[in-house]
Amino acid sequence: MRLPVLYEDSWLAVVDKPAGLMVHDSALAADETDFAADRLREQFGRSIHLIHRLDRATSGCLLLAFDRETASALGKAVMAQQLDKRYLAVCRGWPEAEFTVDHPLDGGPGKPQKKPATTRFRRLATGELEEPSAGFPTSRYALLECEPLTGRFRQIRRHLKHASHHMVGDTSHGDGRHNRAFRMRGVHRMLLHAWALGFPHPQSGAAVQVRSPPSGEFVKAMQLFGWRLPETL
Repeated sequence: MRLPVLYEDSWLAVVDKPAGLMVHDSALAADETDFAADRLREQFGRSIHLIHRLDRATSGCLLLAFDRETASALGKAVMAQQLDKRYLAVCRGWPEAEFTVDHPLDGGPGKPQKKPATTRFRRLATGELEEPSAGFPTSRYALLECEPLTGRFRQIRRHLKHASHHMVGDTSHGDGRHNRAFRMRGVHRMLLHAWALGFPHPQSGAAVQVRSPPSGEFVKAMQLFGWRLPETL
């Protein structure tokens, strides 16, 4: 039940959240009783303050603080866009080598007001499956590095839909035909992973860089195409 710790000191920690685990209780939790926040309080034996959120279906780096002062300092870093968050995603199609989606988003259910939202994308690899699609004998897919510059509700997923490069495995904003193609090959999760996290340490100001290597079904998806990750960001 313990979450893998990627970085820890007296003030903060970065843990590796598995796909399928909700970060905290919310209106979207329904009858769920297992939350990362509760696990982490027990695991560290102290109070915790979550600095950002990950969707239930998203895995990877999750940042937390152990005291209010550290949480406040990290919160200011978030507001100043000093957190360098990089995600891995698999999408349908072959997008441009680099592209940016600048498209306002609402705050989710019950929050209709739209706010500015920007995500930068970089194509890391491409591949094809022998799966007919849209009149073609194969289906094309790409591995992307995603850098959200804002933190809106389901931002990366919704921006990829806006760009017509739907995220594989996303049952809310994706494409069911492509999701089924991956399920038939043993990949049942949404292919979004919080791969890397960088931030200035609130005590020293030193740059902290943490990585979470993808695992499980995300790796299985990459193996379908022989994809490998770059050594550097």
